[in-house]
Amino acid sequence: MPEGRHDIIIDVPIEQVWDFVKDMDNWAPLLPGYISHEKLSEKQSNWAFKETVGVLKKKISLQVTIKEWMEPTRVTFDLKGINENLTGKGYFNAEALGQNRTKMTGYLEMTAEGALAPVMNAVMKSSLPKSGQELTTAIAQKLEERKAIR
Repeated sequence: MPEGRHDIIIDVPIEQVWDFVKDMDNWAPLLPGYISHEKLSEKQSNWAFKETVGVLKKKISLQVTIKEWMEPTRVTFDLKGINENLTGKGYFNAEALGQNRTKMTGYLEMTAEGALAPVMNAVMKSSLPKSGQELTTAIAQKLEERKAIR
């Protein structure tokens, strides 16, 4: 099962991390290959992004369903392909390491099914860790920028 996990430590209080991640409008655009997202409700949205599959660039559309918000430490979600036979899940975790320091962890796993599953799963096996690292790093950078403005 293709998966990716990335940890990063930032000098931002956990409350500021939570204020940012509790609203997917803040971090959805930071997803690598981001095209768009549409909020359907507080817990559900559709995301579109570009993914390179071999020599092809594919537009992938996913429905993201928030399973739980555990303020200020955790967001878990499920993923379901809209235009591809994909399923997955993930989480974003924050752990206070002091008053002004937080460890953030991003995790994502996805599985393709159907005729193209072997190719898609092989591509995701290498791309998910990189995408997870890029997203977690982008969130950390955005939080550091916001901290500098305050």
